[in-house]
Amino acid sequence: MSRGTPVHPAPHTMRPIPVAFHIWFLEVHTYGIGLALTFWFGLRYTERRLRNRGYAWQWVTGMFVWVVVAAIVGARAMHVLSHFSYYTAHPSQVFAIWQGGLSSFGGIILAVPVAIVSQRRRCPQLPTLRFADMMAPVLMACWAMGRLLGPQLMVNGGGHPTNQWFGMYYAGAHPNQKVLPVPIFQAAEDFTIFCLLLLVERWLRNRAPTVASDGSLIPQNLAPLPPAGIVLGVGMVLWGIERFLDEHLWLGEDGHLGSLLVQIAGVSLAIVGLLLLASRVGPYRQWRDSRPNPVPVPSDDAGVGDATGVDDGTDADRVIGELASPNPGGSADGD
Repeated sequence: MSRGTPVHPAPHTMRPIPVAFHIWFLEVHTYGIGLALTFWFGLRYTERRLRNRGYAWQWVTGMFVWVVVAAIVGARAMHVLSHFSYYTAHPSQVFAIWQGGLSSFGGIILAVPVAIVSQRRRCPQLPTLRFADMMAPVLMACWAMGRLLGPQLMVNGGGHPTNQWFGMYYAGAHPNQKVLPVPIFQAAEDFTIFCLLLLVERWLRNRAPTVASDGSLIPQNLAPLPPAGIVLGVGMVLWGIERFLDEHLWLGEDGHLGSLLVQIAGVSLAIVGLLLLASRVGPYRQWRDSRPNPVPVPSDDAGVGDATGVDDGTDADRVIGELASPNPGGSADGD
């Protein structure tokens, strides 16, 4: 999220956004390229997780088109509202997104409902809360990637001025002053949360009940799934705390409406996540202590879906390796 009133440097300093190359009269900016790569990664990662859970995945592309549009519109709308006085005086700048000015929380506020509506319509057999659990690591991975390929390449990508060795120069509000490279910090934080969510998923798989009601052992890949919402709740708490601290320590401006809204949103997100986790305590204990009915072991050529509790394969290095291959997911997914 860009900070403060948008700044337009003089022509003799630097262009607002570094230009990667030209296509005829069109300027293609590194910021746009970074966002495109991030959305592509999120699309492929989501498809892979759905395939490994046994769900249809062909609908994800259509969902992502609407999610991308909603995220950009919501992010820009929140930024404009946060700097309403500036854009009232300069209405022609409202749609100038190539100069920066996108609010991450604004993007989430509009994109999440669009994603849920699309998922419920296109894949109704997938419970919404379980879909949100599946998407939480995807969002964190995309946020980590997007911080490096988006705000880090923007004119106002940094935070507060600093004289520390790790400070960096940006072409925005302090073109001759080193500032904190907050996008790099945020990328490291978001990737850490991504890894923690993968560990939570693995911990839940290892805690699954494996003894049936008749005393027979249930293979781990056939054990019942944990209650939905745990992974999502952990992600909400961690990311809400991160956004509050980032804004409060590195980015915030005293008395600035946009900064205050981000801090309030971060705290609210963490509180809602805690409430969600609290509501999962009872179902989790019942699931952990349950003795389900015996599950017949399918034949080798039988399809295994989400109801069997199959591992969705969210191992970080496996994700990167398979995305790099021409056929992500492998032939085991049946594509």
